Amino acid sequence: MSDLSTPGREQRPDPSPEQNLDQSRVPTASAAPPRRSAQEQAELRERRTLEAARATRAQENRQRTFYLLLSVLTPVLLLALWELTARFQIIDPRFFPPPSRIAAAATEMALDGELWSHTWPTLLRLLVGGGLGAVAGIAVGLLMGAFRPVNAAFGPLFAALYPLPKIAIFPILLMIFGPTELPKMIAVFITTFFVMQINTVSGVWAIDRKLLEAGSAYGATGLDRFRFVVLPGALPFVFSGLRTATGTAVVVITAVEFTGATTEGLGYLIWNSWQLFMPEKLYVGLVVIGIIGALLTWILTTSEKLILPWRRR
Repeated sequence: MSDLSTPGREQRPDPSPEQNLDQSRVPTASAAPPRRSAQEQAELRERRTLEAARATRAQENRQRTFYLLLSVLTPVLLLALWELTARFQIIDPRFFPPPSRIAAAATEMALDGELWSHTWPTLLRLLVGGGLGAVAGIAVGLLMGAFRPVNAAFGPLFAALYPLPKIAIFPILLMIFGPTELPKMIAVFITTFFVMQINTVSGVWAIDRKLLEAGSAYGATGLDRFRFVVLPGALPFVFSGLRTATGTAVVVITAVEFTGATTEGLGYLIWNSWQLFMPEKLYVGLVVIGIIGALLTWILTTSEKLILPWRRR
């Protein structure tokens, strides 16, 4: 029987039926995984979106907690450092008494009523004079921003009066009205008025012209245009002006009470404590003024977040 195999070529046995069956079970590279349905893909996207939102919210909560701890621990550490350096006389305790002595003096003044007899007059002057000045400044600023003739009439006058130191006007007010409450409130009124007038005018002029055109397209004219377009558009600048005016008004009323035209107020308390060399009471007055300013600023910031939710940060 002759050999039919080709010389130099190895003869391979034919695969058995079992081997053919095993090879058919091995997945090939061309085999694709089963495709998800449209509903499964939508559920997967929604699940990923929720997971990303939860992760972002958790990160924001961690950051918020960290910032809160930082804002609390920083003043506590500074007060502790002040206390230790004053106790060990690294700094002169005659000029920088320890915070514990200042707190004891504040407690004593609060219990005997001395602290409140100076706090309420200052707070009243701020609220009445500053509140009326803010309302008048916003109203005039809206008119000057919305109507060019009004701005042309009063703009140069206000630009000349605004740089004048408000404390320099106070002696004139004393000559006219005498040593009463009216000059102090007018000084705060003037201070707040100019700050609010300038910020409100800037807010009206900063409104996007497209918003004005959109309001006109929807039929907003006259009072409606002023109410629904101009006023909301200027509100961010108004709130910024209110915060600035609050700080400026606190400075002015404190300086006005320094003059001796009154025997009540936190400014008078600070000045009188300096004259009598009672540093603990002097620092108590400074702390209370700082608390009032911070409280008013917090109220304005919270109100802005409620009234202008799109400005939340």
